[in-house]
Amino acid sequence: MATSAQRPEPHFNAFAVSCPSRRLLDTIGDKWVSLLIVGLGLHGPLRYSELSSLIAGVSQKMLTQSLRRMERDGLVTRTVTPSIPVRVDYELTPLGQSLLEVMCRLKEWAEVHMPQVEAARATYDAATH
Repeated sequence: MATSAQRPEPHFNAFAVSCPSRRLLDTIGDKWVSLLIVGLGLHGPLRYSELSSLIAGVSQKMLTQSLRRMERDGLVTRTVTPSIPVRVDYELTPLGQSLLEVMCRLKEWAEVHMPQVEAARATYDAATH
């Protein structure tokens, strides 16, 4: 069995402040991005207006910024179909699809454990106020 001293150092280390994987984690950890990944994975490809309807509470600005970040990082593709009006569809790339299971589980975990989190918050708030 290899010890930690024998293992090669990873090329990327998110614990290092200058590591570019940190910026990727910032994107993936964003609530809108995580919901977009799940939404596109379960329902996609979708148009902008469909995504806006699916994800309640997201502003146009945040939806646009999130989709652009995801496109830049190779997580979604944006397909423009010339028509009147122009049709734009968003779809997860294979790279984006590789995150789907993790994001679905995270979303489900949050939904299942929310009562425990709310109880913990109430206990904390009562003790600190």
